[in-house]
Amino acid sequence: MTYRIFTFLCLGLMMSCAATGSTSSSTSNGNGSASSGSSRSDGKKGEGTATLVDTKKYRPSFPAAPAGAAEPMAPPAPTNHVGQQVSLLMDSVAQVNRNIKYAAGYRILAYTGIERKAAMDLRNNIVRRLPEEKDYLTYKQPTYVLKIGDFFTRVEAQAALNKIQDLLPNALLVQETINIPK
Repeated sequence: MTYRIFTFLCLGLMMSCAATGSTSSSTSNGNGSASSGSSRSDGKKGEGTATLVDTKKYRPSFPAAPAGAAEPMAPPAPTNHVGQQVSLLMDSVAQVNRNIKYAAGYRILAYTGIERKAAMDLRNNIVRRLPEEKDYLTYKQPTYVLKIGDFFTRVEAQAALNKIQDLLPNALLVQETINIPK
C-alpha cells in the first residue's frame, strides 16, 4: 500500500517538474541587449515559455568597511566564573563513583552440573584462554555453577564467548550483578 502511495507521489512530482514548453535561452541581438525566450518558425515568440528573472534586487548588500577602520573588538570576558564550583561538583561525583562496587552487566554461564572435577578442568582451560577474566565457581548443593567475567555490555560478553566457543558449545550469556573492577 505504501509502495503505491510513494509511486504516485513520485509520479506527480515528476509530472509537475516536466517542461511545459520549450526552454528559454538568452541571446544577443547584435546591439548588446539580450533577448530571452524562444522563437518559433513563424517569427513569433513562443507562448508559455519561461523567462529569466533578475534576482539581484532581492539579495542583501552590505557596505564595505572603511579603509582605515580598526579591527573588530573581542567579546568581553565572562564575569560569573563557575569553574571552581564545577570542579568541586565533579570531584564529589568521582568520589561517589569510587564507592560503587556493583553494576548490572553480563557473565558467561560456562558450566552447571554436579561433577566438581569437570567444573575445575573447564575452569582451568578457560583461564588459560582468557587470563584477564575473573571466574566465579559456586557450589549450591548438589550443583556447581561456573560463570566467567564481568562485562558491562552484551557485546563485550559475546566477544569473550567467541574466543572460548569451542570449549563451551552450550554456554549462555546471563544478566547479572557484576563486580566493577578497580
